[in-house]
Amino acid sequence: MFRTHAHRTMDMTTGPLLKNVLFFSLPIMASGILQLLFNSADTIVVGRFAGNEALAAVGSVGSLNNLIISLFIGLSIGVNVLVARYTGAREADNVSSTVHTAVLLSILGGLALAVIGVLLSRPLLTVMGSPEDVIDLAVLYTRIIFLGMPVQMLYNFCAAVLRAVGDTKRPLYFLTLAGVINVVLNLFFVIALHMSVAGVALATIISQAVSAGLILHSLMTLDGPTKLHLRRLHINPRILREIIRIGLPAGIQSSVFSLSNVIIQSSVNSFGSIVMAGNAAAMNVGNFIYQAMNTFQQAITCFAGQNMGARKPSRVISSLKVCLFWASLFGIVLGVLSCVFGTQLLSLFNGDPAVIAAGLERLYIVCGPYMLCGIMDVMTGVLRGIGYSLLPMIVSLLGACAFRIFWVVTIFAAAPSMTSLMVSYPVSWALTFAVLVVIFVLLWKRIRAQYTPQELADR
Repeated sequence: MFRTHAHRTMDMTTGPLLKNVLFFSLPIMASGILQLLFNSADTIVVGRFAGNEALAAVGSVGSLNNLIISLFIGLSIGVNVLVARYTGAREADNVSSTVHTAVLLSILGGLALAVIGVLLSRPLLTVMGSPEDVIDLAVLYTRIIFLGMPVQMLYNFCAAVLRAVGDTKRPLYFLTLAGVINVVLNLFFVIALHMSVAGVALATIISQAVSAGLILHSLMTLDGPTKLHLRRLHINPRILREIIRIGLPAGIQSSVFSLSNVIIQSSVNSFGSIVMAGNAAAMNVGNFIYQAMNTFQQAITCFAGQNMGARKPSRVISSLKVCLFWASLFGIVLGVLSCVFGTQLLSLFNGDPAVIAAGLERLYIVCGPYMLCGIMDVMTGVLRGIGYSLLPMIVSLLGACAFRIFWVVTIFAAAPSMTSLMVSYPVSWALTFAVLVVIFVLLWKRIRAQYTPQELADR
């Protein structure tokens, strides 16, 4: 029998979409913002109490860390799509097999990432041109963060399972507790023990371990097909192939974006530690806006997956329109607010007027039109939800990585400034969104032919 916790999960195949998408998304948004607070708390504490070099070190490694972990985070998207699809189709055995495969995969992937991060952090940061006054601190921070990858991967994969069945509140509760622990430990390690970047990194992985333990326990105490039994952990080859088929292109796509950001960061590094610090602070502000919009990419992936499993294609289209609306609204409002209150927001990270001025330049150019990034991500999410993950990867490879590399070696090389560098972001978002819309329209014509008139009309 297919059973779920009705008070915790959501049937995405019925009910009003405008409200349901928002109710589903808000806890994810809050969870993502809390997760960002892990790194922002690191940045604020080191910026206030450990100096500009420590701030530059913590801020400059984000794009490199994302590049390395994106591949495995992409696999969690494959887990999310499969659990949502099998839930919509009421296939309990497949849901259970996906859960147990996902948990074991997350542990093995986290261990692999820990080894990769520890061994490659210094060579990669050297290639990125990290300055001599920053690189030792950046390497230390990166290595400690990667030692905590097993618990970070475990949390992300377990959260993907819960969100696929509509349970978005418990990940929020767990991250709330972990966020409080992270802030307290940051202050203790840096101010009381004078541990600088090592202290904030250690605080981060301890708090992540708490959230991972809580979410793992929640899966073990569930009823129904999503219940986790540690003795049943295994890798189902068929399920693994499906996770890889859907998730690997998503991971490569994320890595492509991260690679382009590494290239951008390398160009930012050429302006020195003051600009690096300002850019790091502005990136942290922008990350909160991105997380709010990216929530609706996660929402459309789940809603599209469940409704494809339930053979309700019309609700896929309706869900897409609703998610585009919410992503646009949040992107516009938060983008404008970040520009209006930019000085106050940046001063939370560093009070140096030169650092704030450098950060404002990024805020105005990147965060103002951030809505373009939000709607681009929604189009990527719906394609993943209906089972097409390779095409968004290819488009992102061309629209993000290749285009930005071309921009750096042409436009930026001809006029090397932060303004010419940052403009590459909104231009690449607009181009990628336009191509994704065309691809979706063409694919949807083919998909519609697979359904009966009654299924096409079923809402």
